[in-house]
Amino acid sequence: MSVRRIDVGPRMSQIVIHNNTVYLAGQVGAPGESVAAQTKAILAEIDALLAKAGTDKTKILQAIIWLDDMSTFAEMNSVWDGWVPQGNTPARATGEAKLAGPEYKVEIIVTAAA
Repeated sequence: MSVRRIDVGPRMSQIVIHNNTVYLAGQVGAPGESVAAQTKAILAEIDALLAKAGTDKTKILQAIIWLDDMSTFAEMNSVWDGWVPQGNTPARATGEAKLAGPEYKVEIIVTAAA
């Protein structure tokens, strides 16, 4: 079985494809922006990464969303709900976590079919 990596860095790859499954690294938005702005930027980056992998958001299998504060759940969902393709919504979990730095409010991890 082959493993294909795209946008490989010294610490991680942005995309790993194995057995027709696409794994994206956790994506974060611009530091210091609002939850809505970070979510919008993250989702745009997810669209771009999925396109590089030859797939799209209709094939997302699972999304894991981390918020630095669950009180912003509705703000994040206001952007997510406008982006996620109805009829093709993935399995999803959202939790609260201390992210890489206090300037980050949202991180989203996606797994998709190729």
